[in-house]
Amino acid sequence: MLEEALEHLVKGIVDHEDEVAVRRKELRRGEVLEVRVHPDDLGRVIGRSGRTASALRTVMGALAGGQPVRVDIVDTDRQR
Repeated sequence: MLEEALEHLVKGIVDHEDEVAVRRKELRRGEVLEVRVHPDDLGRVIGRSGRTASALRTVMGALAGGQPVRVDIVDTDRQR
């Protein structure tokens, strides 16, 4: 449920909606949601001084109902 909600929110922000991907990972310390977007939309998702990303994290934390959840915005231009 959280993945779909985050994907819906991010698609409302970006220009390239078809390239939004949210992947869920379970870790010992909680759940991680990785967001991947088109490189041109990365700035939109992060926002000025990280405000948009912070707002997305706040909303996801509220939807998680007290469970630990982390939202990572992945820069797809960087090689691992």
